[in-house]
Amino acid sequence: MRVSRLLSRRHLLALAAAALPLLAQAQAQAAWPSKPVRIVVPFAAGGTTDILARALAPELQRVFGQAFVVDNKPGAGGNNGAAEVAKSVGDGYTLLMGTVGTHAINPSLYPKMPYDHVKDFVPVTLVAGVPNVLVMNPASAQKYGVKNVADLVKALKANPGKLNMASSGNGTSIHLAGELFKTMTGTFMVHIPYRGSGPALIDLIGGNMDVMFDNLPSAMPHIKSGRLIALGVTSAVASSALPEAPTVAAAGGAALAGYEASSWFGLLAPAGTPMDIVNRVQAETAKALASPALKERLQAQGAIPSGITSAEFTRFIDAETKKWAAVVKASGAKVD
Repeated sequence: MRVSRLLSRRHLLALAAAALPLLAQAQAQAAWPSKPVRIVVPFAAGGTTDILARALAPELQRVFGQAFVVDNKPGAGGNNGAAEVAKSVGDGYTLLMGTVGTHAINPSLYPKMPYDHVKDFVPVTLVAGVPNVLVMNPASAQKYGVKNVADLVKALKANPGKLNMASSGNGTSIHLAGELFKTMTGTFMVHIPYRGSGPALIDLIGGNMDVMFDNLPSAMPHIKSGRLIALGVTSAVASSALPEAPTVAAAGGAALAGYEASSWFGLLAPAGTPMDIVNRVQAETAKALASPALKERLQAQGAIPSGITSAEFTRFIDAETKKWAAVVKASGAKVD
């Protein structure tokens, strides 16, 4: 009897010892966050990724009672900042504002990646999509008789290689939006890469370029001023920020049915981050994005707020990776 009691006591102590780490982990998750949370933006300040992170951070800070600090870590097309998050501890105190580049395009574009975009991250939520917009120089549009997307397809087929397509650089979503358009329509434009949208837009407005698939926020002022003509947006639905422009898919005929080449931005956490924390951040982000003030603010800039679940965002990234891998292969774009 005494031996039996002793064994039972030892068994209970062993069970208690085994349960302590689990209890500590549960308490830590319940107390999260007990210190500031860092949101890494893998691009320089002032871009769309940075704008979205800074719009969301105060909303999360208000709900969770701790500072959500935006930390810009630019370089290598977003790979530097994403790699830093991938190597961080999955404790909920480091998040990434990832993009279509860091989590869909770059894995096919770069021969060597400093992180595994699937294994090293837990998708939290899609924050917003930002459509690109197909714009033309007015003089070029008049020269080739282009008033809409269908007209552009006809002009390209009648004049292969005569129109130039500007982009913000090789392999960017702006470049690949054009390559997807060319692949689906069987047309050809000469791609001229620039070091960013700014110089590309200058040459497009100046008449040195004919066509560009630019991010809507940067193209918007030039569309409003009449210096560029907007033929269509590249998102699946029309943009409330530019309601007069149809989607490329709707305006381009059967060849462009299903065309979508939007940029997107979403929160991701390092692998190992507790799903309780992931789900809490997702839920509060979705609430913030659905609030009238933030929703209207983002929509005015051309962004389409989301807030989907972690599982939905995971499936979205998988589909986007496959789509852009095919586009990268077709375009031949590579970055050493």
